[in-house]
Amino acid sequence: MRTFSAIAGSAAFFIGAPCVVAGLVPWLLTDRWGLPWSSLPGFVRVGGLLIVAAIAVLLHAFGRFALEGLGTPAPVAPTERLVIGGIYRHVRNPMYVAVLSIILGQALLFSSWTLVAYAVIGAIAMGSFVQFYEEPTLAHRYGAEYETYRRNVPGWLPRLTPWRG
Repeated sequence: MRTFSAIAGSAAFFIGAPCVVAGLVPWLLTDRWGLPWSSLPGFVRVGGLLIVAAIAVLLHAFGRFALEGLGTPAPVAPTERLVIGGIYRHVRNPMYVAVLSIILGQALLFSSWTLVAYAVIGAIAMGSFVQFYEEPTLAHRYGAEYETYRRNVPGWLPRLTPWRG
């Protein structure tokens, strides 16, 4: 897949997946963000910071797929190369971690137990998808390269120091 196609495909998938999961659905679940903001100023600050940081990670991760992997995160247009640079040197699933962080940031911002429950359901769904589809697919596609990466980089809780494999 060429660079332009990878960027266009990743942008389309960005709008179709994380924007829906971390944006549209929470918007609908919180009565269009009509809930009052948390009465706890610390929750508002931490929630806002978590959202902003997670969006930055998400954009970086999508960029890596297009520019390093020459593909998209969508299973129908996978990368040509295994993506292991940038944030992927710290955690194998930065997109999922970022999406869940955005949802949890909104839960803090709005003091919403509904969004906490949604994040838990999302984490179970994402974890299952990774375990039963993504990891076997990557192991089959990239073989020993992926297995080495998988042994050295955690899936969900980032390493403090980047893997230099």
